[in-house]
Amino acid sequence: MKHTYAGVTTELEDRVCPHCNTPLEPWVAPPQSGWGVILVCNNNDCPHYDGSDDDITNKRDDSNLGCRYAENPDNGYKPFNLLAVCR
Repeated sequence: MKHTYAGVTTELEDRVCPHCNTPLEPWVAPPQSGWGVILVCNNNDCPHYDGSDDDITNKRDDSNLGCRYAENPDNGYKPFNLLAVCR
């Protein structure tokens, strides 16, 4: 897959989420993160994301934070949990 942002084109592998088989989508991470383009599962029904707000320990009860499945192409597509706001 080719991803173009701000005139820069990045060639990425076509990847799918191992939890729901949804194609991962490219996302340009904030510059402060140290990441470039990462791949994220944006499926709100993904089992990894659905209910993930209950999996984060030591967070406030009124917090709506959860985790999305993501991979970093610059690190051999190593998976990680991307902090996200849950619906």
